[in-house]
Amino acid sequence: MNIMTAEQLSKSYGEKILFQDASFGMGEYDKIGVVGVNGTGKSTFLRVLAGLEQADSGKVTINRGVRISFLAQNPEFDPDTTVLRGVFQNGGPEHQLVSQYMEAVEELDLLPTDESLQTRVSRLSQEMDRLDAWGLENEAKSVLTRLGIADFSRKMGMLSGGQRKRVALASALILPSELLIMDEPTNHIDNDSVAWLESYLQKRRGALLIITHDRYFLDRVCNVMLELDHGRLFRYEANYSRFLELKSEREEREAASEQKRQNLLRSELAWIRRGAQARSTKQKARIERFEKLQGMKPEYKNESLDISVASTRLGRKIVEIEGIRKSAGDRLLIDGLTYTAVPGDRVGIVGPNGYGKSTLLNMIAGRVQPEEGEVVLGQTVKLGYFTQEHQEMDPNQRAIEYIKDAAEVVETADGSRITAAQMLERFLFPPASQWTPISKLSGGEKRRLYLLRILMEAPNVLLLDEPTNDLDIQTLTVLESYLDEFPGAVFIVSHDRYFLDRTVDKLMVFEGNGVVAIHAGDYSDYEERMNAAGSAVKDGAGSSAGSAERAKGSSGNGTGTGNASGSTKDPERAEKLKFSYKEQREYETIDADVEAAEQRLTDITEQMAHAASDAMRLQELMAEQQQAEAELERLMERWTYLSELAERIEAQKNG
Repeated sequence: MNIMTAEQLSKSYGEKILFQDASFGMGEYDKIGVVGVNGTGKSTFLRVLAGLEQADSGKVTINRGVRISFLAQNPEFDPDTTVLRGVFQNGGPEHQLVSQYMEAVEELDLLPTDESLQTRVSRLSQEMDRLDAWGLENEAKSVLTRLGIADFSRKMGMLSGGQRKRVALASALILPSELLIMDEPTNHIDNDSVAWLESYLQKRRGALLIITHDRYFLDRVCNVMLELDHGRLFRYEANYSRFLELKSEREEREAASEQKRQNLLRSELAWIRRGAQARSTKQKARIERFEKLQGMKPEYKNESLDISVASTRLGRKIVEIEGIRKSAGDRLLIDGLTYTAVPGDRVGIVGPNGYGKSTLLNMIAGRVQPEEGEVVLGQTVKLGYFTQEHQEMDPNQRAIEYIKDAAEVVETADGSRITAAQMLERFLFPPASQWTPISKLSGGEKRRLYLLRILMEAPNVLLLDEPTNDLDIQTLTVLESYLDEFPGAVFIVSHDRYFLDRTVDKLMVFEGNGVVAIHAGDYSDYEERMNAAGSAVKDGAGSSAGSAERAKGSSGNGTGTGNASGSTKDPERAEKLKFSYKEQREYETIDADVEAAEQRLTDITEQMAHAASDAMRLQELMAEQQQAEAELERLMERWTYLSELAERIEAQKNG
């Protein structure tokens, strides 16, 4: 059943067409991802569908009784309200009631003898009973905690932009609705919170309409993709992976259609140039046909970004971090971190929000000083720092002026030279928009412009702080390709699991209390190891319990069956069990062999931690680690078999 229908929607800003004649229907269980290059109007499109902005033409029809919960990209809050009240301030009747009740209780705490306040609290309490709204507060606290917000009494005006976004996300999630519309919900939340949100939305009943750059998220949550491309809307009944295949097929068809049109146009042009006289009806028809072909708009061609800007030469000494320590108030962020970067380093930096990831980048950039230790940069290092906030951008400056401040002409990786204007075109800023003031660009367009500015300065060490926030997928794909060829070192703070998997081969994991652990591999490798470690702990507990149970069953207390193997056969009739000579020798040494294999694995892990800055040695140790793990697994399987056989032999003797 359709819950919403959009018909012939069009929206423009000046000469820029965001979308034109866009139509689609949405079912009650559709989970739709919206994609497109920054500046194509994705956020405006969601606002029109949510009824928060008017289209130039067309209409949106929403079924009666369908409630909409909307998460804006940049939510606004009363700065004087508390976090918990902020969750409820923009909701429905129940949420408004909870907010009013909290406000009244806060006032009563200040004026406990005020009878009018006492009466008001009593009346609101009765309303809370009537609407069964008491559970909403607990639900709000639970969601806020999962999103990394623990101080519920803090004023909204004291929060960072990212923290306010998480409060708004909690508000959108707990508001009962048949349609949840979300604009970039994964921005400003850490990896664990993204994974939790992904799981939450997978299980959530009802329709979902979402903009996000997180490709794993789109792949796992969405079953329909909407693409805004040069003002046109395309619908694909697919998740993100299948969408890429279908989009490629569509572009191939459009390219073939345009090629046919061009061939026909050349043929007609040749005929016209031969001096055709417009005397017969047939000749007139051919001339009209030529004019029609000439006036046709070509099928849109997808531009691709090219950011193959050359980098500055880098010496042997790059970044040396020596025993640094840093605190924030009474919280210890980093304690004793030592790391030496090597050419080609790709280091991902992950951990919960507020643990000091951006602080580390600021210390490498020299913007923050450690309390102990030091960060030393090589003499040839030229930093490019892509921060979360593009504070350096003058909103009154025009896009081309901002780029020219970095360089009028740049040399690309292949040795060619291009102008700032040409580079802007490669970054999807056509000539008409290059003189647009920065203040009039969308958030994503500003981020793309900011990225171009940094790369045009030809850095050889890149610091990227949440580069995936507000950048479209197309730009991220090309940035990933750029990093493939970038010869210098890269440090990346990101919560985007796909981006980390695509770009890094090493992780610095902020674990809290100043601990920063270094792990070889990408994010999925790290996640797999953590999950395996968690499973091993559980399995170990289960094995201990199982061993105790077996000991209890064979202790002769009269409760066992006398058959440790669990067989129902009569032991006297069972075939006599015994070790072979080889098994007997193996059984006598298996415990020591397992212990030695475990120690070998521990030694390799310790060596990897010490060799984190030596790429070649780290590769050798990773290969040794795989062999050691395989050997330990083989020995454990053999230990299990021999131990069970020994128990059965003993049970047969006692029987």
